[in-house]
Amino acid sequence: MPGSEPSTASEQRFDVNLSILFTELPLLERPAAAAAAGFGAVELWWPWVDSATPEQSALDALRKAIEDAGVRLIGLNFYAGQLPGPDRGALSIPGAESERFRANVDVAADFAGSLGCGALNALYGNRVEGVDPAEQDALALENLVLAARAADRIGAVLLIETLNAPESPRYPLVSAPAGVGVVDRVNEATGLDNARFLMDLYHLSMNGEDLPRVIERYASKTGHVQIADNPGRGAPGTGTLPLDDLLAQLRKAGYEGWVGLEYKPGGRTGAEAFAWLPAEARAAG
Repeated sequence: MPGSEPSTASEQRFDVNLSILFTELPLLERPAAAAAAGFGAVELWWPWVDSATPEQSALDALRKAIEDAGVRLIGLNFYAGQLPGPDRGALSIPGAESERFRANVDVAADFAGSLGCGALNALYGNRVEGVDPAEQDALALENLVLAARAADRIGAVLLIETLNAPESPRYPLVSAPAGVGVVDRVNEATGLDNARFLMDLYHLSMNGEDLPRVIERYASKTGHVQIADNPGRGAPGTGTLPLDDLLAQLRKAGYEGWVGLEYKPGGRTGAEAFAWLPAEARAAG
């Protein structure tokens, strides 16, 4: 990766996001492919975009695929609508989408808990034309409280993610302060203190934020980190972000969690998409 020398990659704990990488394979084959590429841990967006409450057989099949592959599931999204696609979450959308989110909360938490997964990510949702933003924010807080309690029930943290305005123009959380502000409101409402910031360095860089300053201010409130290079959302080293330096700063600031690889493989498949990453960093955990 560009940045400080020598590379700090081998000092991090990396997991691979199976919703953006290994997508040339069917979902149930991806955990084994990640293991074959040397990874010991994976994360996922909600895999069933058309259903907040999939059949138990589908849940069991994915659980078995993860267990049989011998990888850990360290992060899972709650139902978020069509992702990838036009949606950016469901929890602040009045009507049917919010109801789907609520129906999904215990389903996702139970699935995550069955695999020892310690982080559940709740995407906030787009602004809806003709709906008062304050109404959406009140609904969001109500649903995030439910999600935080479900996460607490399985010993997990609830993640709140900032996206970027160019790619998600109707998503209201497009700065680190906005995301952390929601984290603080959820923790105040629940008293559980299990809401955390998901610091995605790609999204923050797309918003033009001062990344070293963001790390300095918010590392202590961060529950998970995701990376991709910018421009292009490709693998580290394909853009200009000093990811080695930024990850080293995070570690120095006390962040000891996972770093999720959430980048586009650029046409590379299988282990070829991870040539930049030492084998020992893939297996760390």
